[in-house]
Amino acid sequence: MSPLIVVLWIAGAACVFAWTASLLSGDTSWVDRLWSVLPETYAWVFAGYGGLSNVRLDVMAILATLWGARLTFNFARKGGYRGVEDYRWAVLRGRMSPLKFQIFNLFFVVLYQNALLVLIALPALSAFQHRTNPAGPADVVVALAFLACLAGETIADQQQWSFHAWKRAESQAGRRANPRFLQTGLFRYSRHPNYFFEIAQWWLFFAFAICASRSPFQLSAVGAILLTVLFIGSTRFTEEISLSKYPEYSSYQATTSPIVPWRGSTKVVRNTDELTYEG
Repeated sequence: MSPLIVVLWIAGAACVFAWTASLLSGDTSWVDRLWSVLPETYAWVFAGYGGLSNVRLDVMAILATLWGARLTFNFARKGGYRGVEDYRWAVLRGRMSPLKFQIFNLFFVVLYQNALLVLIALPALSAFQHRTNPAGPADVVVALAFLACLAGETIADQQQWSFHAWKRAESQAGRRANPRFLQTGLFRYSRHPNYFFEIAQWWLFFAFAICASRSPFQLSAVGAILLTVLFIGSTRFTEEISLSKYPEYSSYQATTSPIVPWRGSTKVVRNTDELTYEG
């Protein structure tokens, strides 16, 4: 059996599980819970079929595992494995009829997202198919860049976690948090730096396929492309919700790049609609 067939069997089982679990529990976040474990599983399948003796394939699987470990940790501490559903699904559920939402759940949440998790891992298939081409300096550069982006996303996660911990503490003390959303650290340069680093990591994962095949023209680029499109759509939807909660968010949008880190604003937008300089 080819490694791709094995990956597709695992993906099919994941779809059946996520769909069934969502119907039984009324919770739409089951694919979210699988998101951090499936891509590295697929990468290890390809590495395993390479005999765990191909440097490039093994490095790709290790890097994907590190990516998954970070995401699993961050998702767990937010309560993702304790039944906490992504707030965006609740918003969409309120906008759709039950039938339309279940159609959306099946075709987008379950089938499309699971397909995407296969696609972003397919550069490992390209590396497997060209495993006779040895790893070289370009692979080292890509691996180091991947680790740098992993570190960036970890920092963004921690800054966001610390901000929300402070915000909860302010609320528990009977005070109104001001500002009401994070705008410092990496979030001074991008409204979604974690999105940027996430996208960048999977483009770098695709770069391994380029190193292996000696050509940038690879169908395995589809995963990174679709992931980028997904995050652009997610940014728009997330910010629509943020703007409905925090009218002052529009000022932050006007001064800060949406995803790609760029020249940051020296101002923090507060809920009085006044701009106050930091420091």
